[in-house]
Amino acid sequence: MDATPDPRRWKALAVVGTAFFMTILDVSIVNVALPSIASELEFSREGLQWVITGYAITFGGFLLLGGRAGDLLGRRRVFMSGVVLFTLASLACGLAVSADMLVAARVVQGVGAAIISPAALSIVSTLFAEGPERNKALGIWGALGGSGAAVGVLAGGVLTEWAGWEWIFFVNVPVGAAVLALTLPLIPETTARSEHRSYDPFGALTVTASMMLLVFAISKAPDIGWGTPRTIGLLAGAAALLAAFLVNEARSIEPLMPFSFFRIRQVAAANLLGLLLGAGVFANFFLLTLYVQQVLGFSALKAGLTFLATAGTAVLAAGLAQALATRLGVKPVAIVGFVLVAAGMAWYTQIPPDGSYGPDLLPGYLLVGVGLPFTFIPISIAALGGVGPTQAGLASGLLNTVQQIGGALGVAVAATISTSHFTTLLREGEPQPVALTGGFSWGFWLLFGFAVAGVLAAAFLLRRSDTGPAEEMVGVTV
Repeated sequence: MDATPDPRRWKALAVVGTAFFMTILDVSIVNVALPSIASELEFSREGLQWVITGYAITFGGFLLLGGRAGDLLGRRRVFMSGVVLFTLASLACGLAVSADMLVAARVVQGVGAAIISPAALSIVSTLFAEGPERNKALGIWGALGGSGAAVGVLAGGVLTEWAGWEWIFFVNVPVGAAVLALTLPLIPETTARSEHRSYDPFGALTVTASMMLLVFAISKAPDIGWGTPRTIGLLAGAAALLAAFLVNEARSIEPLMPFSFFRIRQVAAANLLGLLLGAGVFANFFLLTLYVQQVLGFSALKAGLTFLATAGTAVLAAGLAQALATRLGVKPVAIVGFVLVAAGMAWYTQIPPDGSYGPDLLPGYLLVGVGLPFTFIPISIAALGGVGPTQAGLASGLLNTVQQIGGALGVAVAATISTSHFTTLLREGEPQPVALTGGFSWGFWLLFGFAVAGVLAAAFLLRRSDTGPAEEMVGVTV
């Protein structure tokens, strides 16, 4: 690659960052709209969670395939294909007239997001040289990713209240069109050379099906019992599919997820941290939106506005997190970030049935708001540190995969624990607000455990140094 940096790189970052932000936004934007969606489309209680998990699982399950396709076919070309698919699926979501149609459209939307995200991040990694400038770009990226979930809840409340739940999906259509119009003039095409042009669709399908079965089993177990043949069969099926994925990856000439990749210590550590972060953060927003609506009785708009503190704090803290990660290394910043997230989750375990925003919620919102960029940014830097452009798609796809799958599993497990304890408290004669709050408290204790595990993993697995020798980029065209 020419030593002269591409003069369009910051504008290109704005374009791909916008598309990436849309994909993160759509993980959580549906949360406060769920009661309206359930009422209009006649969702069952257990079916409603698939509006979230259906998107998250296909998002995570096909990310590695999306990253591989970008490396081999051209990152710009694949990025544009993903934006088209995501935009059309968003339109279909808004036009949905039944529960099945919405879930199906959300699944396709997740595939579009899986194509966009790794292509977008690998474009960033190839446009910016490893070092302070790339870290600055990843700091901006981290602000988008770290605040996306919180902004999604806020935007979902505003759009649901003022325009209708359909507009949480329709809003993606003009944004997607604008991204497509700006991509060709601003983003160069890049590819990676490879002896084998293998995409490994079997790997993507088996890992996605495995996660779907696992989430389905976890979500149904409280109703049918953990020890029933049906639950055991579902869990066994998920394990068999995961085993098929692992065997396929071990035997494939060019696997979707080469195990040798995890020999890069900071990559392995960053992905473990990404899994824990995704599980905690997505489930956190899910539980909080249910608490403020079902227990405190907030409207969709008011529920969304409560997250303004988290979103605003995350954006403001991102610059400091990036600067500290560049100056001090990723390890201390990630430790501080997970400590802050753990403190926020511990605070939420104490929320009362008759709580109010200022004294009972705001401190937790602020702690998590600072903790998000202090975790997301060093994780992103560590995941790409020392990884050359020929593996950029794999590195970015792997990180996004574990975050999305972690989010889907976190939501499923937290919802299951909360629902089970809620049911127990109701049977013991507790009033519904007390039972609901007790269930949510148990869910937040689980999320506290995820965050503490993140503190320990960051302390023992990460190194202060987060970068290594960069490889030369190949196949750059305009």
